[in-house]
Amino acid sequence: MHRSAISFIMLVLLASCSHRSMPVQSYTVEPGVSQTLAQARRQTISTLAYQLSFDIPGQKNEPIPATETITFDWKPTKEPLLIDFKESRDHLHRLTINGDTAAIVFENEHIRIEPARLKAGRNQITSQFTAGNLSLNRNDEYLYTLLVPDRARTVFPCFDQPDLKATFELTLTVPENWVAIGNAQAQAPTTVGNRKTIRFAPSDVIPTYLFSFVAGKFTVVTEKPDERPMTLLHRETDPVKIKLSQDSLFSLHASALRFLEDYTQRPYPFAKFDFAAIPDFQYGGMEHVGAIDYKASALFLDNGATRDQKLARASVIAHETAHMWFGDLVTMRWFNDVWLKEVFANFMADKVTAITMPEVNNDLKFVIDHLPAAYAVDRTEGANPIGQPLANLQEAGSLYGGIIYHKAPIMMRQLEALIGADNLRDGLREYVRTYAFGNATWTDLITILDKRTPADLVTWNKVWVEQTGRPVVSYQLTQQAGRVGTLTVKQVGEDGSKRVWPQSFELAFVYANRIETLPVSLTSTQVNVPEASGKDAPLFVILNSDGRGYGRFSVDTTMLDRLPMLTDPVSRAASYINLYENMLAGQAVRPARLAAVYRSLLATETEELNLRLLTGQLSDLVWNFTRPNDRTALAGQVERASWQAMEQAKTNGPSSPGPSSPGLKKVLFRLYQSVALTPDAQQQLYQIWDKQLAPVGVTLTEDDYTALALSLAVRDYPAPDILTRQLARIKNPDRQKRLQFIMPALSSDITERNRFFISLADEQNREHEAWVTAALGYLHHPLRAATSVTYLPKSLDLLDEIQRTGDIFFPESWLRSTLSGYQTTDVAQLVRRFLSERPNYNARLRNKLLQAADTPFRSSKLLY
Repeated sequence: MHRSAISFIMLVLLASCSHRSMPVQSYTVEPGVSQTLAQARRQTISTLAYQLSFDIPGQKNEPIPATETITFDWKPTKEPLLIDFKESRDHLHRLTINGDTAAIVFENEHIRIEPARLKAGRNQITSQFTAGNLSLNRNDEYLYTLLVPDRARTVFPCFDQPDLKATFELTLTVPENWVAIGNAQAQAPTTVGNRKTIRFAPSDVIPTYLFSFVAGKFTVVTEKPDERPMTLLHRETDPVKIKLSQDSLFSLHASALRFLEDYTQRPYPFAKFDFAAIPDFQYGGMEHVGAIDYKASALFLDNGATRDQKLARASVIAHETAHMWFGDLVTMRWFNDVWLKEVFANFMADKVTAITMPEVNNDLKFVIDHLPAAYAVDRTEGANPIGQPLANLQEAGSLYGGIIYHKAPIMMRQLEALIGADNLRDGLREYVRTYAFGNATWTDLITILDKRTPADLVTWNKVWVEQTGRPVVSYQLTQQAGRVGTLTVKQVGEDGSKRVWPQSFELAFVYANRIETLPVSLTSTQVNVPEASGKDAPLFVILNSDGRGYGRFSVDTTMLDRLPMLTDPVSRAASYINLYENMLAGQAVRPARLAAVYRSLLATETEELNLRLLTGQLSDLVWNFTRPNDRTALAGQVERASWQAMEQAKTNGPSSPGPSSPGLKKVLFRLYQSVALTPDAQQQLYQIWDKQLAPVGVTLTEDDYTALALSLAVRDYPAPDILTRQLARIKNPDRQKRLQFIMPALSSDITERNRFFISLADEQNREHEAWVTAALGYLHHPLRAATSVTYLPKSLDLLDEIQRTGDIFFPESWLRSTLSGYQTTDVAQLVRRFLSERPNYNARLRNKLLQAADTPFRSSKLLY
């Protein structure tokens, strides 16, 4: 038995013994759900079941009467029993404990029950209450729950922690023309007058954050792929989107289920599998057992969809389906391990999409999906590690972000390479088998994997999971008489530390007539690459040419004019990312030079995913890393290059010159639209929008024309009523409401924009978070920066409230939509002053702010 195995087994034994022998720990009655409270309840409560009934009126502003019965086994203790309910006392109306009426004692978001009112063994607590609205997402014609991570307690009294799993028996009374889905199968409804009551069977055993229902006016579609019944609820009205998307949605889910059943060697573990497409849902998707929720626009694509959009749809479906095993069947014990469910959902999604979309280069997809997003956090002053401590569940939402969704899959791929793909698969099968319908920790999984490898997983885990940051990786090559003598690869922490990130990747020697790749196992601060000795000296070297490594990789500027020599699209993507990261660090290449290089590549980059990466970086260079006085000139050059490349991209047959694919044309058109600053370009865009006449080979849909109208409006294009006319063109009522909300943020009248911003201080005006962040992006557009900068102090002041009232991604999206359009030292100083004046500011919000401010921090240094 090797050292890491001994270490982990000792830790597990100590934790297990202490858990069994410790008396129930005392706790204070504080807001939220403290880890101390959660641990104490876990020791005293078991065999938990909820019966819930909600009487939902047709008008969203009317209260929702509700009743609940909680049944559980209780182990006696001297501590009071606390039931979580994050609402005001007046929402609680009646309480009975084991059949006896009890006075309601409400303290710091908890119903307090003295132990004398309970008995050893089975107990039953019944309450009548008004449901909390914070997480019911009530709209005029529908509502849905979204309770992750600690939002169940905002709707109904409960033990809101992931390791107190329970069954839920739900009853909904709704308007007679509404439909509903929940975690379990619905029984035949009963109707009285214009009201309908739907009773659901008891659910499988699930944590409170996965309790869910969707109810309202939806179209219901049921299909049976692979003989498994699935029901979809949606509100899409575009017949083209429905025709092109509906069958694909069922088949993509079926393919994901087949793969995961085979990979885990465990059949789909729950009673049913349904899903709902929600207009402007807060996330891409949410893995509710038996009732997955998705953002409707992620599922329903039109005939103008790019490959990137189709990939994103396949990925989000695979991600949420993977959660059925990783997160739902096996759930983290506490939300400090929330990344554990997300890493496997992403990790499995990448494997699933390799099957469901075999025409896609999935190594390339992995690089583009994960490396830039992980670096966007890990390079910042507010970087957080993958694993983070969590003292109170009310802080759990701030754990989410680019690190757990993107650095964690990179880490997991390195782990797979370290211990072997078969060993990882077999370990995960044991993990699922051992902890099914229960809870597990990262330590539990590592203990299982540790048996399958001689590698030191303790040390590996420390730098990859427990610490922040990334290495700077460089090389030193000696040569003589045109031959390579030695090649040394080095790493040092970007913070200057001597830490080692054990990892493997490839580097490439690029010659005039060929490219040779060499493996690198970077297991110390410096390694030699013996395979390089004696080879011809290359024109230049590319580190991380296969995109499997992690860090800021140094670049040879010789490559700048030779990038088209790279025939492997993964190597090109890795090079684009390496160049951009070095530019941000003030190394190797200046923004203007990089923009010139990227502009020259628009006509030669033949891979759509790479072109999307390239155009995104080029747009950022125009808006964020070019001074306003120089921006129009650069934008004009990019306009001409993108339009010319779009016209040259072939659409029919291999004999046409230039790269092929309607998707390439669409990506290039979006770049043209993004950077359009010259009068000629804006006039061109207006003519396209006004006549609804797309460029040859480009398919533009209603959504595209709406985006085009918004682009013209933020530029104050001198034509009347652009947005009003576009609103009249939109047929879907949900999309109409979205545009109506955003329109004041684009007004040419600063007084109207001011009123809109002031209105966001009211929580009710922020209930559609996706609308808010879209509006903020236009409100703070670089073209409006001179006037919108006055909104920044209040925007930062609201951040704490945004976290308390918004969903998990809202603080981050609020900040990024607010700050990403600024580049001056004044804004950078404003952020730093805000934090310096608040030395005791919430540490996680501080990090979120420093992450979002990375662009103005870096651009102000590079440009001023």
